[in-house]
Amino acid sequence: MTTPDWLQARGGHLRPGIRPEITWVLIDGQPLYKLEVRPAAGQFSCAIIQTHNGKRYDDPKAIYPTAPAALAGGLEQLRNVLGW
Repeated sequence: MTTPDWLQARGGHLRPGIRPEITWVLIDGQPLYKLEVRPAAGQFSCAIIQTHNGKRYDDPKAIYPTAPAALAGGLEQLRNVLGW
């Protein structure tokens, strides 16, 4: 997955995790958020977790048809939470 423009504009980028379902959101080189694609009711969801305190920012009702769609949806949810 490529880093969205809104994240690049703020010094951020994406880094794949060791496990394929995890993507790290780095800002100024620091991993601030973990996006974890998870199975949900035969589809997928995306958990958004702040790394320093474990706080969740995802909508638990958001379900996506594919894993890539869940990751894109998680990024959009994070953008909205951050107000970017």
